[in-house]
Formats: sequence, structure tokens, C-alpha cells
Amino acid sequence: MSCIEARGLRKSYGSSVALDGLDLRVEEGRILGLIGPNGAGKSTALNAMLGLTEYQGDLRVLGRNPWTERDELMRDVCFIADVAVLPRWMRVHQAVDYVEGVHPRFDRAKAEGFLARTTIKSTSRVRELSKGMVTQLHLALIMAIDAKLLVLDEPTLGLDLLFRKSFYDTLLNDYFDRSRTIVVTTHQVEEIQHILTDVVFIDRGRAVLAASMEDLEARYFELSTSAENLAAARALRPIHERTVFDRSFLIYEGVERARLAPLGEVRTPSLADVFVARMSRAGGQL
Repeated sequence: MSCIEARGLRKSYGSSVALDGLDLRVEEGRILGLIGPNGAGKSTALNAMLGLTEYQGDLRVLGRNPWTERDELMRDVCFIADVAVLPRWMRVHQAVDYVEGVHPRFDRAKAEGFLARTTIKSTSRVRELSKGMVTQLHLALIMAIDAKLLVLDEPTLGLDLLFRKSFYDTLLNDYFDRSRTIVVTTHQVEEIQHILTDVVFIDRGRAVLAASMEDLEARYFELSTSAENLAAARALRPIHERTVFDRSFLIYEGVERARLAPLGEVRTPSLADVFVARMSRAGGQL
């Protein structure tokens, strides 16, 4: 069953086209990475899913129209943005009180349990917390809600490496249980590769690639080769090529590993490498 299904999703701001016929399908219990350059339409797509902006086309989230059925939808959806939304004057325990009062599926004991594993004091005001602590507070509040869909828009933007790693580890270990669905956008592609089940590359409001991580690993290979084998390697039509010192690195789509192996070292490229290759092929602006 699909958690999110979009067909021909369109959104313009004056003469600027943010979504240009976006097609997207996310199955329940998956973790989708929505990846694209700045201005590709990622945040607009998320806003449409959350009922925060009108759109053209057909969009269903958990079987509902986000724009006309937003009140019902928000009972089953949680959202963490790249900016702090909690009032800076609010104390931590007041934030917990507030969410408990407005959300029927909030588990206070669970939130307090998460916060107990941090250095955040319940009496501290939001303005006294570091950016990393504010993110931890957001995550604790969100993870204590029994939601079916979690949407994350650059959730670790501006955090240091340790906080970013801790954020995703906590998300996987304490929140995701394969009955929930997570959609995440980020520029730190390498850091989320290990948690994703699916990926969509978006550019200029359209999906350039949509695949499961298993399909991606079976479909793309990177060949590291020397100058003597470069002509033969190029004859196999790579989708991207780069040179580092005296080695050439070529990425292929749909070429069997056995055909590449005689020409050099073959490996599975990183998600970031595939992203660069596909965006370059599509003429995207990186």
C-alpha cells in the first residue's frame, strides 16, 4: 500500500516553476531520501505533502488530500524542519506540556525518557539550548508521537558531525519500526545512505531517478581504470567520468560487472557519486 502517491504534481510561484509534473510513489514502511540541488523543488514537494501549499495534480498522503483534509492528516504525520519552530522563551517542560495537550497520540513518558538520555534540563529555556540540543528536543517530542509518517526537511542542517550521527542513529534505533514511513531531504547524502530504503533524485521539479537502494546497487557500477584501458572503458558508454591523478573513474548504468572487471577495479558507487552522475547527465545544476 502506498503512503504517498503524487501524479503530475505542479506548483508555480509567478513565473518560477517549482514542481513540473512530479510523479512520486512511496510505499508504507519505507525510508525515502528526496535528494536534489538547491531550488530543485524538494521543500515545495514536502510542503504540498503536508498541506502547507496548494498545488495542481493529484496527491494522496495516507489516502487523504493534504490540502482539503489537512486536519485529519496531521493526526498521523509529524514534521521536523531545518529551522527551530519552538518559541525561544519556552522552557523544555512547557514544550512537553504543550505537545501533550494538543496531540492525542503523544506519550509523555516516552518523551521524558528520550530527554533523560541527553544533557537537556527540563527547566532550560529554548534560547539557552545549543542548535544540537534544540534538534534533540524536537526529535524527542516527535518520537513520542505515534505517527504513521515522519517528514524531515534538512533536519541536521548546521549541526556538527557527532550530533548528525546521533540524530540518525536515534531515528533508526528508537523510532523506525517498519510500520512507519520516513521521508527525508538533506544535502549530506553520504550520511543518510545507510538508513535509506529508497531514493528519488529531483531536479527542476521533476523526478530524474526513483529506485530502491537494492535496485541502485544492482544497476550502477564504478570502474577505476588506468590510461591503457581508458578507450575500452569509454566504449562501454559510461554516464560520468572523472580523473584523479593517473586514474580514471567511470560510472555505468546497466552495464554488467563482468564486462567491466577486465578493465580495472569495479565497485558499487556511493549514492553521492550516482547523484552527481545522473544530475550531470540530465543537465542539472549542481
